[in-house]
Amino acid sequence: MALQITTARPTPELLDLPWRRPLEEWPEEVLAALPRGISRHVVRFVRLGRRVLAIKEINAEIADREYAMLRNLRRLHVPAVQPLGVVHGREAADGTPLDACLLTLHLEFSLPYRALFSQSLRPDTAVRLMDALALLLVRLHLEGFWWGDVSLSNTLFRRDAGAFAAYLVDAETGELHPSLSDGQRAHDLDLAQVNITGELMDLQAGGFLENGDPFEIAASIVERYHSLWEELTAPERFGVGDRWRVDERIRRLNDLGFDVDELSITTDVDGTHIQIQPKVVDAGHHSRRLLRLTGLDVGENQARRLLNDLDSFAAATDRQGDDEELVAHDWLTKVYEPVTRAVPRNLTTRLEPAEVFHEVLEHRWYMSERAGHDVPIEDAIQDYIRTVLPAKPEEESVVGVDTIEMPVIAKHD
Repeated sequence: MALQITTARPTPELLDLPWRRPLEEWPEEVLAALPRGISRHVVRFVRLGRRVLAIKEINAEIADREYAMLRNLRRLHVPAVQPLGVVHGREAADGTPLDACLLTLHLEFSLPYRALFSQSLRPDTAVRLMDALALLLVRLHLEGFWWGDVSLSNTLFRRDAGAFAAYLVDAETGELHPSLSDGQRAHDLDLAQVNITGELMDLQAGGFLENGDPFEIAASIVERYHSLWEELTAPERFGVGDRWRVDERIRRLNDLGFDVDELSITTDVDGTHIQIQPKVVDAGHHSRRLLRLTGLDVGENQARRLLNDLDSFAAATDRQGDDEELVAHDWLTKVYEPVTRAVPRNLTTRLEPAEVFHEVLEHRWYMSERAGHDVPIEDAIQDYIRTVLPAKPEEESVVGVDTIEMPVIAKHD
């Protein structure tokens, strides 16, 4: 049987990997020590040059389908892992056929939920994860994607300016439709609540969830989902004299991180009332604006925080009427880059640069509050590097937290 490797980009180094051996028997020297979530399939991380790949051993037909689905989701700009390829035609040394392998790029600075709970986090961490997962589910549903297996285990999380951003990992059961019915959306929510309750009960039994009721925490994703869906899709009716509410609705959607590409506006026969409804909403409002102004590609909450600091910089330098791109360039070179470049090389894997900048701003605020006056950002970054950053776990490539070993009652994918 001939080995066949289909990839989205030329990667000749793939030929050097031991495809003739079952994935669970791959030698340690080719593996990367990253935390693994719980999965029904064998999953391993492999360092390939400067990149890390996640390799999942799976039935060939399912591998092809999931590879195609992940590529479609990437084209829709949905937060999901990036597919790299599929490997077919594997067989052991004795000629025994082996399953195919799905290859995806490891999402830097991301963690499975169990690794997050293995650290010392604030008690509201579980609720913040629910918020992130609810937003991801709304974005998927707006694109017509029915997940079919919503769970914390099928999601990766990245820190995003004090909150979390969620990324889809497993698209095995997913389906893309022109749009979803209320029943399909409700089915995903029911699955989410059941799966997440079980996962949180596992953590509670292992002593990793000290605060909160798993049932209440899991139920919060439904409430958060419905409030987001209502804000993004519900029609709004008001009097002709209240036309300012059109702009208000758009600003609310922008604050949630969504752009409005089209509005449906209708009036009553007698012209006394107006009804508006967003037709197309696109996530990433703040991150796209920051990318356009500075070239920084960061999370949505991080972008919002950086843009706020950019606005403060413009006000402090009395340049609010200047060209926005020029002000952004000066802010990037005089404020943002000096902070992120001050991090010693041995600490750069603790947090991604945008998250470091966010935490330095928070640290500066607390230092200023204690001192009773504004603390220069240069003093804040030095104090942060000395007292806070060294205690952070390495999140670019977390080593030493194998979540498979964390006690559980039962495994959930």
